[in-house]
Amino acid sequence: MAEHTILNDEAGELLRRRSLKEGVFELVHERIVAGQVAPGEWLRQEEIASQLGVSQTPVREALDMLVSVGLAERVPYRGVRVPALTAEDIVDAYVMRLIVERTMARLAALNISPAALKELAAVMEQSRPLVRLQEMSLHRQLNRRFHLAIARASANALLVKLYQMISNLFPDWRLYEYMFRHPELLESSLERETLEHQAIVDALSVHDPELAEKQVVAHIKNLSTELVEFLGVPAELLSQKERQVGIL
Repeated sequence: MAEHTILNDEAGELLRRRSLKEGVFELVHERIVAGQVAPGEWLRQEEIASQLGVSQTPVREALDMLVSVGLAERVPYRGVRVPALTAEDIVDAYVMRLIVERTMARLAALNISPAALKELAAVMEQSRPLVRLQEMSLHRQLNRRFHLAIARASANALLVKLYQMISNLFPDWRLYEYMFRHPELLESSLERETLEHQAIVDALSVHDPELAEKQVVAHIKNLSTELVEFLGVPAELLSQKERQVGIL
């Protein structure tokens, strides 16, 4: 990250308001989502600590957090970098999301509690006003929290672990990053996502497993259009993998 300057007035204020670990995490998270740190680029612990004027301990902890949410990967004996994924990597993660999240939705519709429904509604309420490019890092975190809440509502602990592993491999941050280069697409994309999330919550609230599965599959399949248009993933490769798992 030598060519990128992390510290500015806004960054300094963030570090003062948050714990050092969380502040560093937010700053680097925002820059990855904004495309200021490219896929494959190394996140040098020493450089980040020097730029921010903090010790290496909170930076190391922040990098661990980035690894845990899929925005970074740790390479043994080399360090931490932003993942550089192939089209096949992306499609495999996409298909696994289809497989796992449709099951999550069915089980959640049968087992979801009023408290879990309230949590989903709260996450949507927090997400709705986040419409500026500068808010996309937080929007991404809330989006992941929305889907994780559905996983937890399934009442299947192993399914929750599977979802967390798969979601960390799916490069949703690359889709957000694309918005920074094409801000004219931001409003329509966020509007569609909000409507789809609401449709999922509505299906869960009436405990309809077939409808919940249908809405989740439709939501994730819409991501395939963005994978093709935004990231250049071959459409035929996506269709082929969908057919293999029986999703048309």
